[in-house]
Amino acid sequence: MTSHLDGNLVLRDRIVPGRVTFGTHIHDLEPLKNAGNRYILPGFIDGHVHGGGGADTMDGVEAIETLSRFHMSHGTTTILPTTITAPWNDVMNALRAVTEVCERGVKNGPRIHGAHLEGPFVSPHKLGAQPPFAIPPSPDRVQEAVETGCVRVVTLAPELDHAESAMRSFAAAGVRVSLGHTTTDHEGAERAICLVCGAGGTVGATHLFNAMSAIEGRKPGPVTALMCSDTAYAEMIFDTYHVHPASFRLASRVMGDRLLFVTDAMRGTGEPEGPSSLGGQDVLIQDGVVRLPGGSLAGSVLTLDQAVRNAVQAGKSLPEAARLVSTNAATYLGLHDRGTITPDLLADFTVLDDTLQIAEVWVGGQRTF
Repeated sequence: MTSHLDGNLVLRDRIVPGRVTFGTHIHDLEPLKNAGNRYILPGFIDGHVHGGGGADTMDGVEAIETLSRFHMSHGTTTILPTTITAPWNDVMNALRAVTEVCERGVKNGPRIHGAHLEGPFVSPHKLGAQPPFAIPPSPDRVQEAVETGCVRVVTLAPELDHAESAMRSFAAAGVRVSLGHTTTDHEGAERAICLVCGAGGTVGATHLFNAMSAIEGRKPGPVTALMCSDTAYAEMIFDTYHVHPASFRLASRVMGDRLLFVTDAMRGTGEPEGPSSLGGQDVLIQDGVVRLPGGSLAGSVLTLDQAVRNAVQAGKSLPEAARLVSTNAATYLGLHDRGTITPDLLADFTVLDDTLQIAEVWVGGQRTF
């Protein structure tokens, strides 16, 4: 079955009034003189999302389906459900649940690419909002996680015991190694980047600027190593609370297409403000911000459509914003079949109205929202 959409096609470097014709994949793009006042973007890709719509990855299969459908309603067509630091058995149960959802898919939902294993291989001294169950990435735990077949990204603090062997093992398995929740310095981050790349892997950063030391004149820290690398990618939570717009503009100018947006969304995303929970911890959602009782940021209630609007408000063009929520993540994750509106790629689209609000969502040529 062949369908078509008319609108302003948001391509990699320009916006063109046109028609996209597609089945499960894109067939053709045709220019039009007037395509109305809506925008057709490649489907969004969220590589770091804990929850939403009242559900959390750690709660199992049904919850993963619920959070995935919630984020699809905000334009996300590919999602990586993300674990939190928890007792190892709980983490493995969550990975098995992601594997099950990957294998059977989510009916009328987004694509589940696999899991982001954020925790427990993080520094106990840079937990952020992670619960206190950090453990080193011992070879047996790494093997157990890899054998689930669903881990696509792992957050790892490179200063931990066994970290070097773990980075090599994850890289060999095709898992993206994302440096985060770490006390490492500039030199430690550079060594980790070289190690992962030398092992044939792809390296990234988990929520750049957050849960890592800041940039200082005499202490450049891991942020500088990641930004100045020619190969490292970096996630960013651009809700304007985790990262100031000026810091976003700096990172974007330096990193270009190596920067990608994620939500780091938690259970209460899309729910009424007030008390919620994250990894068994009480949190409070107030004025669009999630905090622990002590006042620390605790995940986000961001959605990727809001991240697009934030990027445009910060001075980015819509094609630039589309790269941040789709194209760059596809490249980082090795998803060469999606991420741009190009013939032969998957027919995954997010359609925005003239105020950049969600109008339609399409996955594999089927309208899902």
